[in-house]
Amino acid sequence: MDLLQLKYFQKVAQLKHLTKAAQELYITQPALSQTIARLEKDVRVPLFDRRGRQISLNEYGEVFLEKVETALNALEEGRRKIADMAGLERGIVSIDTTFLPYFFNVINSFRASYPDVHFRISQVSTLEKKERLLENGEIDFSISCKPIERKGFCNIPIQTEEILLAVPITHRLANQQSIKLSEVANEPFIHFKKGHSFRETTDELCQKAGFTPNIVCETDESKTIKELVHSGLGIAFWLETLLERENLFHHLHIQEPVCQRTYYLSWSEKRYLSFAASMFRDLLIQHFKTLQK
Repeated sequence: MDLLQLKYFQKVAQLKHLTKAAQELYITQPALSQTIARLEKDVRVPLFDRRGRQISLNEYGEVFLEKVETALNALEEGRRKIADMAGLERGIVSIDTTFLPYFFNVINSFRASYPDVHFRISQVSTLEKKERLLENGEIDFSISCKPIERKGFCNIPIQTEEILLAVPITHRLANQQSIKLSEVANEPFIHFKKGHSFRETTDELCQKAGFTPNIVCETDESKTIKELVHSGLGIAFWLETLLERENLFHHLHIQEPVCQRTYYLSWSEKRYLSFAASMFRDLLIQHFKTLQK
């Protein structure tokens, strides 16, 4: 059993398809099949159930995968520790992030001082997936609108911003500066699709105001929401930091309930953070503290 076999096994387990796994690993499918077969011979049990081209872990494979991922993550942490000991100010900082205003300004500032550090940025759809990535050591940090309320995780609020309402310029409320959220209970809303973190936040706010929003159009992009509000199709929730000098809509402050969004920086206290990751975390926290002053 060798390290290459374990990495190949992990990739097949993730993708559940030999051809796709071989393509991502840049090897031929027969070579990958032979490697998996040798691994199964070494452990003396089959690790996969095979149905045509589809392949999935059996009960032995699921137990083995858990230990393989622990071992591979431990080896990666060891590599990073050694790099730090050698004073190598380089490496990769991995972050899964919800939209965060000015976040990329911090990355640019950091790379000006540490040009050999690279970033991996992902955007998974749920907090549970973020937790799993942090636990497995696949990412260093998570930025989201909810803290990870489990033992072994550290959460720091780094920014809070106001949630507004965007209404068409011709709307009946376009001559007002603020309203109570309950006043738009019967209005048609344009919003992100279910599962989007901002949608979850504002759905909770509407429940506090005593209604379920009438979503007439769902989308994946804020640009589309802005254009649809401008067209008069409906109203939408909007973020303070997304306001421009000249907006395509009129924005309203919400008096009641308090409508805000707080971003949290989270990481696992059980996982080793490289020198680069630790330095970036400190810079990020300091940057947003300065903005709030």
